[in-house]
Amino acid sequence: MIAPSLAGKVMGSDSGDFVVAEWRDGGGPPGQRRRIAPPHIHPGDDEAWYVLEGRLVVQVGDDEVEAGAGSGVFVPRGTAHTYWNPAPEPVRYLLIMTANIYRLIQDIHAMQERTPAGLAAVFEKHNSTLLP
Repeated sequence: MIAPSLAGKVMGSDSGDFVVAEWRDGGGPPGQRRRIAPPHIHPGDDEAWYVLEGRLVVQVGDDEVEAGAGSGVFVPRGTAHTYWNPAPEPVRYLLIMTANIYRLIQDIHAMQERTPAGLAAVFEKHNSTLLP
């Protein structure tokens, strides 16, 4: 598959080895940590972000890594992580993930109501752990 501009689409499939998705966050009030994903662990899956525009902060274990346009962050399997846009301006980034993580994200987006118990069950279904 050739994707000259991903622009909200994905390259790869939930049956392949990996998926690349271009996503964005519109920004928000400064000083607020508006997590794009809750803190979690994927024991068997690596994950990476590459920032195209703006800034993204990825918490990797106890460390916070801020990535600007043209840089990326890799989170090895088994490492607690979450991420957010620290700025009021938009961020546009590539998420490079395993097909398992892609299926997890699809199931989260399909949820009618995102309760803590419901989210925990979806994470568990995909061999991942939602952290408090």
